[in-house]
Amino acid sequence: MSTLVTELVEAGVHYGHRASRWNPKMRPYIYARKNLIHIIDVRETIRGLLRAKKYLSQVASRNGQILFVGTKRQAAETIEREAGRCGSPYVNLRWLGGTLTNFRTIRNRLSRLEELEALRESDEYNNYSKKMQSSLNREFRKMYRNLNGMRTMSRLPECLVVVDPKKEKNAVKEAQTLGIATVALIDTDCDPDTIDLPIPGNDDSIRSVELIMKMVADAIVAGKTQAAVDSQQAREGSDLKPTAEQEAEAKAAADA
Repeated sequence: MSTLVTELVEAGVHYGHRASRWNPKMRPYIYARKNLIHIIDVRETIRGLLRAKKYLSQVASRNGQILFVGTKRQAAETIEREAGRCGSPYVNLRWLGGTLTNFRTIRNRLSRLEELEALRESDEYNNYSKKMQSSLNREFRKMYRNLNGMRTMSRLPECLVVVDPKKEKNAVKEAQTLGIATVALIDTDCDPDTIDLPIPGNDDSIRSVELIMKMVADAIVAGKTQAAVDSQQAREGSDLKPTAEQEAEAKAAADA
């Protein structure tokens, strides 16, 4: 545990915002105020992190969909990397209104993105005029930028992992509307009541975001690995167990 505390402190996870910008609801997660800056209680960070990791591992073990959301500059690259590492969809540039509440339209746009990709790689593309090609390229680039991270999201997610719910308020609101659970890295200017599993911590430091998201992704990978092991053991167990037909034959042989 002391190693974890050291990692968190070295990454600056305990640094909050200026005291003048705080949300009073974050009071239980604040340890002190120093030089007009709120210091987050690292014990609360660890408590929130452990709860979040346990929950996310459970969701991943039952093949639940987990969507990463973090569009601020400090989080975008980390979100893409860690979501990719644990095989989860992500949004790291712009949250499109209705991504969750109007998911059918988003799926249609994803289908259109795949159509454009196939068209650009086919011979038919060369038959279009230069103007039409330019128009198709613009459409493709815009859709790729906004939707590429959600290609693997074939259904609504069971959970959202959010960096800075204040900035991602639209995503959090859509999740609340649909009853989708939220896990979030929240700073001292956020409202913890909007989040199911808050992880108090610095959401502006790249190192802080990287460390927390890495731990979250590790938990998801562990959950998926455990599910694969359980599935393999179940298959091996079913192979060893006699079928109903084999049991009937054995019973008939015993009666004879």
